Amino acid sequence: MFDIGFAELIIIAVVGLLVIGPERLPGTIRTANLWLNRIKRGFNDIKQEVQQELHDDSVMQELRKTGEQLKKQAEGIGQDIQETTESLSEPALEGSSIADTGQKLPEKSAE
Repeated sequence: MFDIGFAELIIIAVVGLLVIGPERLPGTIRTANLWLNRIKRGFNDIKQEVQQELHDDSVMQELRKTGEQLKKQAEGIGQDIQETTESLSEPALEGSSIADTGQKLPEKSAE
């Protein structure tokens, strides 16, 4: 977290010992340690929430992409069905016009 070496820690300990005194130094260190742990936990909680939100956003983007792909596929299938229906209904319409004129449909040879 901080780039503090051993020499800096010794200097801080000596200054703390001189300023606070040997009697209150252990309690002060415990209190400072509690505050640092609370701050670390707070930062870790915030970091975890941000990562969760980013993960949720990426999942939602993937779902949107998948939904768009499915929609395009459904539209394509719908168009194929419509084209097939139209192509199948054309001979039926032609057959009805032949029936109206009294002509017979040509028979297909068995292949």
